Amino acid sequence: MDRKILVVDDDEKIQELLRDAFADAGFQVVPALSAEEAVTILDREWFPIYFIDMQLPGANGLELCRTIRKRNPTVTLFAMSGYSGHYHLIDALDAGFNDYFAKPFSVPVLVKNVLDAFEKMDRWHSHQRQ
Repeated sequence: MDRKILVVDDDEKIQELLRDAFADAGFQVVPALSAEEAVTILDREWFPIYFIDMQLPGANGLELCRTIRKRNPTVTLFAMSGYSGHYHLIDALDAGFNDYFAKPFSVPVLVKNVLDAFEKMDRWHSHQRQ
């Protein structure tokens, strides 16, 4: 399975931080600065894992999550937001995100979640082959 992650965030510093952290852990990161750019990328490539900012220009992260979830129900979607709160978390989970990370977040925690998600996908795929 490809070890690719699509990171959708309009903050280039966040993009750079996540690209470096995930690349150091052995993953390929593709950036998108908006939901629209992410959908264009999705028309060409498949990704098993996504990190999506909730506040994006144009379509927001919730809308993008729903779009991706309809296309690929088994992928892992992580929400990121500078706004934390109970209702924000509920909205993210209702939209189909697997988990939610408030900014500023711990990069090692994000990397561990990616490793765990890929391990889970590997177990599922090996079970499907048997």
